[in-house]
This record gives sequence, C-alpha cells and structure tokens, in this order.
Amino acid sequence: MKFILGKKLEMTQIWRGDVVLAVTRVQGGPCKVVQVKDTEKDGYKAVQLGFGERKIKNIKKPQIGHLKDMGNIKYLREFKISDENLKKGDLINVSVFQAGDKIDVISTSKGKGFQGVVKRHGFHGHSKTHGTKDQERSSGSIGPKGPAHVFKGTRMGGRMGGDRTTIKNLEIIQVDQENSILYIKGAIPGARNGLVMIKGQGEMVLAPTVEESAPAEAEEVKVEAETGTEEVKTEDKIVEETEENKK
Repeated sequence: MKFILGKKLEMTQIWRGDVVLAVTRVQGGPCKVVQVKDTEKDGYKAVQLGFGERKIKNIKKPQIGHLKDMGNIKYLREFKISDENLKKGDLINVSVFQAGDKIDVISTSKGKGFQGVVKRHGFHGHSKTHGTKDQERSSGSIGPKGPAHVFKGTRMGGRMGGDRTTIKNLEIIQVDQENSILYIKGAIPGARNGLVMIKGQGEMVLAPTVEESAPAEAEEVKVEAETGTEEVKTEDKIVEETEENKK
C-alpha cells in the first residue's frame, strides 16, 4: 500500500481533447516517517507520517521530544502497513503515485453550523397549505406518548458537518512532481488548506533523502578541484618552456 498526507488547494479543470474533467488540486507532501510501530512493542504495525510546518512555540513539550531531529511538524497521522520496509527519517513525496491510480481520500468535511432536519437529514417537510402556517420545515413528532422520553438516535436538528469523511475509488488524473501537486478527479470533502489523507494500492516508492544526494555533490566538487589543479600545473609548464626558448 502507498500513502501520503497533503493539503487541499482548490478545484480546477483539465482538458483531454474535447472532454473537460473537474479535478481537485492537492499539495502532496513531502512527508517524513516520524515513527514506525511494530507488533511486539505497540501491538500493531503502522507508520506515522509528519506533514507541514508550524512555529515551535505552538508545539507542546512532549511533541517536541517526539519530533526530535525531525523539524517543527504540524500534522501527524498513522497508516496501517503490512510488509512495507519503512524506517524513521524516510521521505515520501508525490512520485509515489502515477496518473490512473485509484485512491481513497480521507478528510474533514466543511462545518455547516446548526441546521434543521430538512437540510441535515433530508426531511420532506410539511404541506404549505391547509393551515400549516410557519411550520413547513419543522421536525414534527419526535416520539410516542407511552415511554414519555426521546429515544437515542432520533433524527433532530443539530450541528452539521465537521465529520471525518472517506471518498473511495477516486482517480489521479495528473501528477506534477516539480510543484508536488496531485490532480484528483472529482470533489474532495473539506475546506481549502484542509488536511487530506491519500492511500492506494501499489508499491511504496521513497524519495531520495538529503544524505543520499550529498556524496554525489561532494564528488563533483572534488573533480572540479582536481581539474583546476591540473590546469594550473599545465600553465606553469608552458611558462617555463617559454622562458627556456627565450634563452
């Protein structure tokens, strides 16, 4: 299984010939592996990813210790794993996904505030004639007279939205690795800049870390230095030969 954390940006359009596709832009990662949990110590296998950055004054001391040498990470989320070979410090970016992948997206839906039963539960409402007056959108009776109390789970007005929502079988239309953007077909729950959890089937591909890319840069510098030394020696030799010819 492959997964990543991201941030919802906005919706836009992508044209494929004469067909236009409505897509949602999501900034995916980069995410760091903060902790790897195993069955022996924690009772289950999972990996904890970190995404985003915030000021250190807004992080509590226990979390500062937990995030030692990881940076000021804003979000921490867990994904259950089976046999993925991940270790602390690994980096995950949008290159793990490809166009055409089927994914599940988990996010928090928009908060709607206090709503009535018509909007919250889809009630039909009352007739607008024959003396109904101003009770068209009221809930009506909420229970029988016998027990004389309201049963648990009765659909009534209340706070709507702000729930954890999962949308399955969405498709990735395009991957912009340069800007770390995923273009996902359709709409995704939640407001702009909201946290998004994305997971799908496939092999996990890790992004190269800073330590892995550092030796290559050092070799290039070494080659440049050696080349510069040879040029200096060659110039000195030319100068010596010119002086001998003059004599």
